[in-house]
Formats: sequence, C-alpha cells, structure tokens
Amino acid sequence: MKIFFICGSLEPGRDGVGDYSRRLCGALLRQGVVTQMASLWDHHATTFSKENQEVEGVTIIANRIPKASTPSQRLTWLHTILNDFKPDWISLQYVPYSFHPKGLPFWLPSFLKKIKGNHQWHIMFHELWIGMDSNVSLKNKCIGVLQKQLVLKILDAVEKKILNTQIDLYQYQIAAQGYKITLLPLFSNIIKNETSNIALASKDSELRFCLFGSIHYGAPIQRFITDLKQVVLGLKEKKELKFIFIGSCGAEIAKWKEQLEAHSIDYEETGFVNDEEISRMLSSCHYGISTTPYILNQKSGSLAAMFDHELPAICVARDWDVKGFKQENFLNLIQYKNQESIKTLMDKKFISSNENQIASIAHQFLLGLNQGEVVWQV
Repeated sequence: MKIFFICGSLEPGRDGVGDYSRRLCGALLRQGVVTQMASLWDHHATTFSKENQEVEGVTIIANRIPKASTPSQRLTWLHTILNDFKPDWISLQYVPYSFHPKGLPFWLPSFLKKIKGNHQWHIMFHELWIGMDSNVSLKNKCIGVLQKQLVLKILDAVEKKILNTQIDLYQYQIAAQGYKITLLPLFSNIIKNETSNIALASKDSELRFCLFGSIHYGAPIQRFITDLKQVVLGLKEKKELKFIFIGSCGAEIAKWKEQLEAHSIDYEETGFVNDEEISRMLSSCHYGISTTPYILNQKSGSLAAMFDHELPAICVARDWDVKGFKQENFLNLIQYKNQESIKTLMDKKFISSNENQIASIAHQFLLGLNQGEVVWQV
C-alpha cells in the first residue's frame, strides 16, 4: 500500500500537523507501508524542494511547496510528485489555518477537485471551524460560518473518502452534516525517552505539576492555586509544590507565575527545549495541567505527551460549551471544579491504555483504510 500525506507545512518542530504527519508516516513505514509527504503552503520553504526527513530511525521523503506559489504552479508540482509516486490513498491532514493565515483557504476545495489519479481519499480533521461555543463573539461566529462552508466544499470536492477526527465534538459536528466519520485518537509528537526516571529527577518531598506548550487564556488560576495549596496542606505527608513550565508557553504564563509567587510556590521555566529534554522534564513530574477547554482535550498534543509519560492530569480551563453536545469523562483527565476534584486527582493512579500509542494508532489507521472505516478500541 502507498499513502501520500498532504499538510500545510513540513518544517520539523515548527508545525504540529506536519510533525504529526511525519511521525505517522514513520510508524506506517515500520509496518511495511510506503509513504511520502507534501506541504502545500509551507511557511519555511522559499522554493520547491524534495528532502529526506528523519523520524525515529526512518527516513521520510518530504516534498515542500512554498506558500508563495501560484495555484497553477502548486498543482503542477503536486501532479509531478503524484504521477511518480502513484499512491493508493491521499490523506489530507486538515487545519484551516495551515492553508491560509486567517483560516479561510477558499482556494483549497477547487484545488483538491483538480487532483487526478486512481487514489482514494482520506481526510483527518484536526480542526473544523471556530465559533462553536455558546459564548462566541459575533466576529468568530461569522468566520466560523465561512469555515464551515469550506469544510462542506472540501467534502464535496473529493470522492471515495474516509473521514477521521480526534475528538468527540468534531465527530458530532460532521455527523450532523450527514457524513460518516470515526475517531482516530491523537498520539504524542514527543518521543518518550525510556531512560528518564522520575526517581532521578524529583525529590520525595515535592509534588511537581507541569504545563507544557501554549497556555490558553481564561483559566481560573487564582481559585485553582488556592484550592491546590489547601489540599496539599491537608496531606498526611508534608509536600512542597513545584510547577514546571515546559516549552514556549506564551503570554499567559505571566498570570500563572504571578499567582505562584503570591502563594510562595516554587516554579521552573524551561523555555524552548528539544524533544529529549521535554521527555526528561515530563518524566520528572507527578501530574499534568491542561488549560485547553475540557471538551477539546482529545486534540491536545501536550496532553497526549503527558499521557504518554503516564501523568494523570487536571483540566484547569475557561468554560467552553457547545449547545446540544455533552462530553463524556476522560480516562486520565480530571476536570477541575473545586478542592474535591483536586483530591480525586491526587488519589488517581494512571490507567494504562494503547489509546495514545503511535504503533497502535498506525495499525488502526491501516485497518480503517482496508475495511472502509476506522474503529478505535482501547
């Protein structure tokens, strides 16, 4: 089987969907599948190029088409690649902002319709449209309407398609449009360093909480820190709290640091670090914190990395609800509400699962292509 992946950009470490596609390609190669990748809107490419990219001991061919290309030149390059590779499947890894800076790639549906060949289509919807939440602004609601129309045009543009997404909410939204779509869970883009050991990196007297990657706005930080401190003070064994901020966390980190300093809680900020160091830091922690709204956590790469390092996690995030949709509880993620939810986290042991393991997900992906749908079983 030959599978050709299309995404926006393929700059290693700079594009989450590109990193996802690369790692999935590597896992499929190890299972005997021939793969290649192409970026259609590459921010870091100035000219068309074909290069070898390494991931976990295997080499992936990456075809990079710069975003400055004209539509006709982009299509010519892509057809040249496809005519040579002759894939059985083309897998579009869709995020609206990967193909347009404002998330409105009006050019994409007609472009996809012009791609010729004997292949079948697979589409992974990493994101759909903004403006789903109940408290949406008028601006985001209007943008969301346009993005939704683009999704429907993309679905209409390609035939013989299998659809996947990573979260229950997106499955609910696409199914409401009359399409069959199944879940394929997200795996971590951070390769776990098996030599890391929590006993080597942490003190018995410390409870270490980590936040990894971009911190979302609107989290009830002050209330959470106050409740967390009270819960820790009530433990039988005396523990000191420490927070680890891993990677580039963005502007919202200032609000977390302000509250930690107000409560005299120690913290460490790593800044941008390589994957090996990220894995080491994750392995040194006891619990993870997600600031992604609860019903969107299935698409959080940061949370997937925490789970891959066997960290139970708590969601400390703004309210974000969608009318008509109710999210089921997650296996290793607690939703913060009060001190009781923190106590539940402290008492919780990590439940092992293959849900976020790359080899299992690659296997399920192939099974879905062969059977006509992807069915995930933990």
